[in-house]
Amino acid sequence: MSKPLPLLTSTTPVERADAARNREALLHAANELIEGCSVEGVTMDAVAARAGVGKGTVFRRFGSREGLMASLLDHRETVWQAAVISGPPPLGPGAPPLDRLLSFGESRMLLHLEQAALIEAAGRTWGDNEAVRGFLNLHVRVLLAELGVEGDLTYLATALLAPLAVPVLRQQLHSGMTQEQMHAGWAELVRRVVGPAPA
Repeated sequence: MSKPLPLLTSTTPVERADAARNREALLHAANELIEGCSVEGVTMDAVAARAGVGKGTVFRRFGSREGLMASLLDHRETVWQAAVISGPPPLGPGAPPLDRLLSFGESRMLLHLEQAALIEAAGRTWGDNEAVRGFLNLHVRVLLAELGVEGDLTYLATALLAPLAVPVLRQQLHSGMTQEQMHAGWAELVRRVVGPAPA
């Protein structure tokens, strides 16, 4: 049985309690704006007004609009990773490794499709998040190892993760593929990498 993976989102240092509360209030305000209109409607001015603080406070806390978007994603990523590590199966522990891997792909695909606008708004601030990429790659490698896959597991995991990236998913949607077709295609790729089940 594999060891639980640690949560990996960013390298932000531990905050003081009051700073953490202020940060949560600003993120809550930004989330409310997204739910009420769209990602495009989330400006630093709008977040400041919603949270009842000055715009300078928002800039000091997040640095830029991209930093704010990345912080929103970081929070959501933490929730998603927790489901992978300790949530119910098949995404979480307790299911056979192939079921977990297929569930992982479907869940990650849906997450990226739901958050595509937010991911794009975060730009390189989120795209360069090596901690998240490391978590995803490690999780897939662990499952591939449990399935008895041989070879360069880091490279194979990278190849399996590539179709789940937002630009690839958007291109597939624009070409007329449905989400069901996209997941079926990814599942077929997984089965080709894993190979036939032992007799």
